[in-house]
Amino acid sequence: MKQEDGGAKAQTQGNPNSALKAAIPPYMKAISGSLGGIVEASCLQPIDVIKTRLQLDRSGNYKGIAHCGTTIARTEGVRALWKGLTPFATHLTLKYALRMGSNAVFQSVFKDPKSGKISNQGRLLSGFGAGVLEALAIVTPFEVVKIRLQQQRGLSPELLKYKGPVHCARMIVREEGILGLWAGAAPTVMRNGTNQAAMFTAKNSFDILLWSKHEGDGKVLLPWQSMISGFLAGTAGPICTGPFDVVKTRLMAQSREGGELKYKGMIHAIRTIYSEEGLRALWKGLLPRLMRIPPGQAIMWTVADQIIGLYERRHLKVAEL
Repeated sequence: MKQEDGGAKAQTQGNPNSALKAAIPPYMKAISGSLGGIVEASCLQPIDVIKTRLQLDRSGNYKGIAHCGTTIARTEGVRALWKGLTPFATHLTLKYALRMGSNAVFQSVFKDPKSGKISNQGRLLSGFGAGVLEALAIVTPFEVVKIRLQQQRGLSPELLKYKGPVHCARMIVREEGILGLWAGAAPTVMRNGTNQAAMFTAKNSFDILLWSKHEGDGKVLLPWQSMISGFLAGTAGPICTGPFDVVKTRLMAQSREGGELKYKGMIHAIRTIYSEEGLRALWKGLLPRLMRIPPGQAIMWTVADQIIGLYERRHLKVAEL
């Protein structure tokens, strides 16, 4: 009898059609994402600094990723590679908390009330909604501050316009108004919405395809399995959204100091960059993005999957067949 019960339980856990008595609450998704964001930011900040400098380089000062990194370290000090870490880490922590939590809420809306399943279309819409929400609430103002700090050259405080993240935010509001913190909001919304729609859908698909892991089945992926799924899920977005990211960076970096703005908006920026610098310029910084985002997703999902998996094993019961 015990053997039969154990076999039934194992069969149920391995069955993707099995139902759960309870779902993973959004707050657990938010916690797992925020902790993953802290680890990711600490590891990958230098790559983000290099990406920003390459995207802002109009005169060809940097010959590539390695040259950019060594030039920054040689002329400004190694610490310059961690410029903007405070807003970047805070931004990632809050962003992932909002992203994971809101995605879980949106998915609950799109789930079929009878089967409890969610379609791929529902996953895409949930991911897009989470991306739009994080772009407007968190990503845009934090990235404006981060990019303004990263574009400054040197480490001597007396030579820098912005002395730190709080001072930077205050200066922007004073000189450009509160909306200055939302410069580049349109391309940020497009970039993040598209990225998260692809990422959440791809992560779920890779988990099922590679490891036969279904959300809520009680199975906890090994860290290296989460890293592979997260890395693969994080590759498509940067390629598709490269122009939005370049335009976002240019719009966020410019200020009204000294005259008119060069770029009037997202479409104008795309046209101007294309006419002045060519089509390839719209994908500037793609390689460092690919060096940062997929590994970043690998790190974040490794942490998040372990936390969510622990919750599943302790608190969720797989229903009897």
